[in-house]
Amino acid sequence: MSDGKASASPTGPASMSPTDDGKASAPPTDPVERPVFAAVIRPHRSLGSSGFRIVMTLCCLAMVVASVPFIVLGFWPVSGFFGLDLLALYIAFRVNYRRGRSFEEVVLTPIELLFRRVTHRGQTREWRLNPLWTKLDRGERDEDFGLQHLALVSRGERIVIARELSPPERESLADALGKALADVKRGF
Repeated sequence: MSDGKASASPTGPASMSPTDDGKASAPPTDPVERPVFAAVIRPHRSLGSSGFRIVMTLCCLAMVVASVPFIVLGFWPVSGFFGLDLLALYIAFRVNYRRGRSFEEVVLTPIELLFRRVTHRGQTREWRLNPLWTKLDRGERDEDFGLQHLALVSRGERIVIARELSPPERESLADALGKALADVKRGF
C-alpha cells in the first residue's frame, strides 16, 4: 500500500516505538508477543494543506470576479451569496480533513489479533480475537469493482475492516492478512 492509506508490515515493526511518556521502547523480545503482521489504515486525502490554500484562493478570486458585474448592475446581494458559497466550501473541507484523522489498526501476534478503530474524535474501540478462531471473510468480489467488503469473523462476531481502502488496496490487505493468519494457524 504505497500511497499512504495503509501501511502494512508482514514481519512486524523493526524499529523502536514511542511509549506514552515519549521515550522509545525496544520491540518485544518474546516471540509470542512479536507481531507477525501489523497495518494501519487511514482514509485517503488527496489534497494537502498547500493544495487546500490554492483551491480556496482560486475559488475566492473566481467568486470576486464573478460578483463584480452583479455589484456594478446593482444586484449586490448576489455577492453575499457567493460569500456564503465560499464559506460552505471552506466548512466542507474542514469537516473532511477532521474526519481524515480516523484510522484502523490491525496487529496480529501468534496469540492475539488486535483490531483497533479510532474515530476522528479520538474515540477508540478495540477487539481482541484469538487468531486460531478468526476467519477473514472477503465478502463478494464484483467483476467490475473488485473486493467490496472485508471482515474478521470470530465466534459469531463479524467486524468489518478496511472500509476506507479502495477495492484493489482492500484485496492486497486481505491477501497479506490472510497469509499471516494462515501462518499463525500453522504455527509458522
